[in-house]
Amino acid sequence: SIAILLYLARKFKTPDHWYPSDLQKRARVDEYLSWQHVNIRGKGSKLFLTKVLVPLLTGQPLPPEKLEGVTEELNIVLKQFEEKFLQDKPFIAGSEISLADLVALVELMQPVGAGYDLFEERPKLAEWRSRVEEAVGKQLFQEAHEGILNAKNL
Repeated sequence: SIAILLYLARKFKTPDHWYPSDLQKRARVDEYLSWQHVNIRGKGSKLFLTKVLVPLLTGQPLPPEKLEGVTEELNIVLKQFEEKFLQDKPFIAGSEISLADLVALVELMQPVGAGYDLFEERPKLAEWRSRVEEAVGKQLFQEAHEGILNAKNL
């Protein structure tokens, strides 16, 4: 939950880069956190549900045209994410990682876990992912995503 993340950042006085005290940087984080609910989260989760959970529960794969539509919806918001939020910056709020980057990458790992490598043809997105992983720690990142990355094998 975004509310819980913000509460924890404030309560435990995390390093400033996670939820910046600078109003412009904080506004960028808040803007992304508000936007992502129906965009990255909505479309990424929909692809995961469509490609992994629905077939698992029904025993039937979804028709390819339905999967294509869901994938196209995700591609549209990925383009918006790159153009509006990443632009030419290393991270969403600027030169340092923030909660916005963490939330964004966690949401994007759902489609990856469904077998859709959305980073493959998006170098800007792939480079950003590498920076986020590096900032968090590659081992911690892999441990945190182990379950979702193995979901397609269910």
